[in-house]
Formats: sequence, structure tokens, C-alpha cells
Amino acid sequence: MQNSVIQFKELDLNNFILSALDEMGFIRPTPIQSSAIPHLLTGKDLLGKAQTGTGKTAAFALPLLNKLNFKQNKPEAVILSPTRELAIQVGAEIKNLGKNLNELKVLEVYGGVSISDQIRALRSGINIVVGTPGRIQDLIKRNCLHLDEVHTFILDEADEMLNMGFVDDVTWIMEHASETAQRVMFSATIPPILKNIIKRFLRNPKYIDVAGKNHIVEQVEQQFWVVKGIEKDEAISRFLETEETDASIIFVRTRQETERLANWLSNYDFKVAALHGDIPQSQRERTVENIKHGVIDILVATDVIARGLDIHRITHVFNYDIPFDAESYIHRIGRTGRAGRKGKAILLVRTNQLRMLRTIERVIKSSIQEIQLPLRDKIAEIRLIKLSAEIKAEKEHKIIKKFLVLIEKLKTSLEIDTEMLAAILLKRQQGKRPLFYSGSDPMITVIERDKLRRKKEYRDSNRSSNLNTPENWDTYELQVGRDQGIQVKDIVGALANELGLTKTSIGAIKLTQNQTYVQLPKMMNSRIIDKLRKLRIRQKEAFAVLCDFRGFYEFRSYRNSGQNYSNRINRNHSSQKRRRFTRNHD
Repeated sequence: MQNSVIQFKELDLNNFILSALDEMGFIRPTPIQSSAIPHLLTGKDLLGKAQTGTGKTAAFALPLLNKLNFKQNKPEAVILSPTRELAIQVGAEIKNLGKNLNELKVLEVYGGVSISDQIRALRSGINIVVGTPGRIQDLIKRNCLHLDEVHTFILDEADEMLNMGFVDDVTWIMEHASETAQRVMFSATIPPILKNIIKRFLRNPKYIDVAGKNHIVEQVEQQFWVVKGIEKDEAISRFLETEETDASIIFVRTRQETERLANWLSNYDFKVAALHGDIPQSQRERTVENIKHGVIDILVATDVIARGLDIHRITHVFNYDIPFDAESYIHRIGRTGRAGRKGKAILLVRTNQLRMLRTIERVIKSSIQEIQLPLRDKIAEIRLIKLSAEIKAEKEHKIIKKFLVLIEKLKTSLEIDTEMLAAILLKRQQGKRPLFYSGSDPMITVIERDKLRRKKEYRDSNRSSNLNTPENWDTYELQVGRDQGIQVKDIVGALANELGLTKTSIGAIKLTQNQTYVQLPKMMNSRIIDKLRKLRIRQKEAFAVLCDFRGFYEFRSYRNSGQNYSNRINRNHSSQKRRRFTRNHD
């Protein structure tokens, strides 16, 4: 594998792509990019062993963008991703890398949203399609996604795709690829099942391996706080005051937000500066020098401008906004834990962003610890300790004797004693960081509410454990089945996503040609039942009705043994080939 000592401008990329890279602050390719791009530009097949965070998306996206023919109306490239989240991320990065290609059209396709909108977009003309195998296969079968002009097929995170049960889908799609099309695969591991796909579909592929351990993740302690109770500005200030930081970077999404948050923190006496692309280069360099030498302690920055920053003082990274993709998260936290030292990263995440958090955890193969926001009493205590240390340091200063004389004069002129004068001066000293708070901390209410919620969840889980007898289930008949292309994973996904049911609340499922029978708890409330009546599965109305179906296998306590009863598929249709299904894909 060649070393990443060359620059992007030395690669055979067109000026529109090079200008976009320059605007984004990318000068030198990563090892996977410097090895893969020259080979992919020749149109030959490639197998890349690389993890997220190595720059693999740009490794396959840049050569692809370089050879697009915008005179064509049909897709020229299909990129397969294991999850909808990754499809969205890859699509967004390709659009960003190709932002100076005015005619570029990229479409992300995946299940769970209207297929009609995706079909309309395809008919309008698309250059690159990024999507999950299930939805891409569906569009091909409907004769809406045409492969006759597709010159590149890319499998991203191929091992994850096969682990999630997409073997048949991927094989089917690759079988329909043009014989002359370029085939590209990127994978963190090469399991035996993937070796079969490689042997069958890749022709003399170039092999590149940069899938070593992710030392960035290992060196950084990672935590997250779920935003609730107070605003993120105050939350950041609490963390800044309670964490033992030397210097920090706070990541936000927009240039405007860097200025706003930096001004807010500066107003509360933090030594902070904004860093973004609109700031002149000379000022940016001055800001970096200032944090290196302790003139400021905090940078509020956007992703692009902070890439490549190597400041040894940075002990903490705060993710004020969750990044759009896991690769950006890895780049962010890589600004700390430099040169073998330990670092810390804290992520502020809203409840509707928890799914993205789990995606990040899956990609980095590491669990991120949830923490509570420090309470105001703790903040006040730390401020008092800091003030005491500052006062102690001033005791021996030569000019103190002059202030002792001044104190005597003030006591006489104001007619107050020493204690009162000291109290007044301390009140003035605290500024906008109070040493005492009035009223209760809103976080206390949030914590108590969380405790009650956990108790309720515990009671509910105990109650659900008693569902393991047929008497506790109702059976519903859904007017969709195998003839409509429905699979068990579709049923489970719809019930979980649309009704909010957990896996312990979904019982046995039996598919027939035109109906599906599913066990659901008797205790469901009217709101859930109303949603069930309106349920659509793969864009088809289910028309769920209560029925007296008794054709399930003899009820067994699969739940108590840790097995998932809802995964049992009707074995009467043994002639039909089946594969193990996984809930969390397509």
C-alpha cells in the first residue's frame, strides 16, 4: 500500500472535483484514498479492507464522480449500503464532494418511505443511486431502476450487509449487473460468505488493506448526555466548568452557530474563539496559535475547518451538534487523544437523534456511556474552590498592603464592617457565574422524572414477561402475505416503527400467500389499536382485524429462553428457500 504523501492535485481528477476538495480543506488523500483512487480511475475491480473513519467513501466517490457522463439520463452507478442511515450519509458526502458539478443528481433509496417518490425521482434522471439492497432490488423488479447504463457497482460495508441477511439480495443484484461494469467492494472484515461473493463477481480485483485497529477510538473516553431540562448552551457551560480540561474544541454544524455560541460563552467569561471557513486565513492561523499558547482555551468550530488540527493541548471534544455520519464523529474525536495521550469526547444528543448515536456505536464498535449533567450546586461548589485558589495565590502580592489601607477607608466612609465589605466585593466578583443559585435546578425535576420512567419500564417489563401464555395474546389477521412480497421482517418493522411496539410485545407470526397472522398483547391501548387499523406494510394497507386463528405451532416459552418467537416462519412452505431474517435492515 502506498503512503499518503501525494496531494489530491497530483491525482487524475478534474478541476471541478479538485476545487471542491480545496474548498473543504482537503489537501492530501488518506492511505485508502491514495491507494484506491488511481486504480479505480482505470475502471478495474477493487476490494478494499477498510473501516469507517479511513476516508473510504471519498476513495470510491471521487473516481466515480470523475467519470460521470451527464449526457446520460439513466443511472451510471449503484452503491449498496447495509442501512438507510449509511445510505443517507454516503449520498450526502457524494453530493458534497461533487458540489461543483452542477448537473450532479444523487438519489438515496431505502425502505420505510414512499417508493412512489423514489420512482418519480428516477424517472426525472439520476446519476448515482445509493440505497439498501432490499429497496434497490424492489426498484429493479418494478422496471423503474434500469441497469443497462450502470458502469459501476459499489458494495459499502459488505460484511455488515451480509451479516444482516442481505446475501440473496446482493447476489441477485450482482447477477443483473452488466458483464463490463466495474465492481468495487469495501469491507472491514472478509468473512467466508463474503469470499464467495468476491470469487464469483470480482474479476482480478486490486486488493487494498488499511483495516487496522482504530486507535483514535481506543484513546478517547466517550460519553453522551441526552438533552432535556435545560438548553444546550447552559449544558456546555456546565461541562466546561466541571470537566478537568486544558483546551477544548466544541463542534457545531454551521458557521453562524460558531459565532453565536462563541459570543455566548465569551459573555460568560470563557476564553473562546470561533473557527470557520468565512474567517480569513491569517485570522484562522492566529486563532490556532492562540489556543496552542494558552491565550484562549476553547475553539467553537465546524467539521471541515477543524479537520487536520493537531493541537496537543486539546484534552476534550464537545459535540454540541451530533454529526451527520459516523465518519465525521471519528474525525471530530480524533482532535483529542493525540500522540498516544488520552482524551475525552462528550456528545449532546436529542432524543430524536438516539438512532444516529446507536449507528455511531455500531460503526466504531464501542459503547458510548450515558452521563448526567452536573447539577447547579456542583457548579457553585467548583466556582468557590476556584475562587479560593485565586485568592490564596494573591495573598503574597506586594500591592495587597495598599488595598488593606483602602479597605479601612471604605469601612469608614461607607459605615460598614469588614465582613459586609468582603461580602459586597465577593458578590461583584462573581459576575455572571453566581456562587449561589436561587430556586431549584430544573435538572433535578428531569432526574426524578427519569427515575419514575425507569420504574414504570421495569414494571412493564415484568408484566410483559407474563405474556408467555396464549391467554395473554390476541391474534390479528392482516390482508397481506407472500404474494405481495411481504416477509416477516416487514411485519416486525411496521409494528415496531408505526405502533411503537417492542420485540417483547410481538408474538408469533405466520405468513400465508395472501394473509399474515400475528399475536399482539391483549392489553394494547386504544391509541395503538387505532394505529393498527391504519397500518400499511410496504405501502400496502394491512386492514388488520381481530380473528380466531389457531394455526400457530404449539405455544412455547421462547421468551424465557431468550429466543424470539416472532422469528418463527411458517415451515409448511418448506419448498420455498428462506434465509434468517434480521429486524434492523431495509
